[in-house]
Amino acid sequence: MVSWPLVILFGDSITQFAFETNAWGASLANKLVRKCDVVNRGLSGYNSRWAKIILPKLISKSFENIAAVTIFFGANDSSLKEENPQQHVPLEEYAENLRSMIQYLKSVNVTQGKIILISPPPIHEPSWEEHCHSKGYKLNRLNSAAGAYAKACVQVANECGTDVLDLWTLMQERGQDYTEYLSDGLHLSDKGNQFLESNLWPILENKLGALPFILPYWNDVDFKNPECCLLHNSTEKAED
Repeated sequence: MVSWPLVILFGDSITQFAFETNAWGASLANKLVRKCDVVNRGLSGYNSRWAKIILPKLISKSFENIAAVTIFFGANDSSLKEENPQQHVPLEEYAENLRSMIQYLKSVNVTQGKIILISPPPIHEPSWEEHCHSKGYKLNRLNSAAGAYAKACVQVANECGTDVLDLWTLMQERGQDYTEYLSDGLHLSDKGNQFLESNLWPILENKLGALPFILPYWNDVDFKNPECCLLHNSTEKAED
């Protein structure tokens, strides 16, 4: 069997939605076509506590060719305990859950150099409050809380030696209007998906750019004897 290296996207709804039209995961999959399989393991509504429990069911030592794993939690963890106790995870536990997931991945031979943490994005409170009211409940997230969890995410990455993409900070740099990156005050808009992909891609490209094309380029196949190169040469340099 010809096997493709795996890029696994692990996260909450922002990851689950990543394969929608023009979304960040779909864009990455397109850039990595014939180099890696991009696997979506987004679980809408999940927090880091549940993610830590389920991770061993999703990734094990049987995965022999993992090229990269993104861990993207915090948007649900950072919800307000008094308004959303089901999803809320205390800040210190959130950080410890991230550490635990990194340690687990290392135990199944996914080194820290293959792991990328992604912080929660900022919250636009007026938009998210409107969404909450439409569902019959009160505002349950604050941008300042999301920022505290983003900071913890960065700290864990620095401690553990993984890459990190601090969306919360990047989307608000220099006082820019970050609301265009959000569709409902929490989830990503088309521009937000583009922003995430454009900032994540350089990190992935640094890790995966040297990977070869899987199976020879069509023009390199010996049409008189295709079995020779197709059955004995599974990789080829990408077309310029």
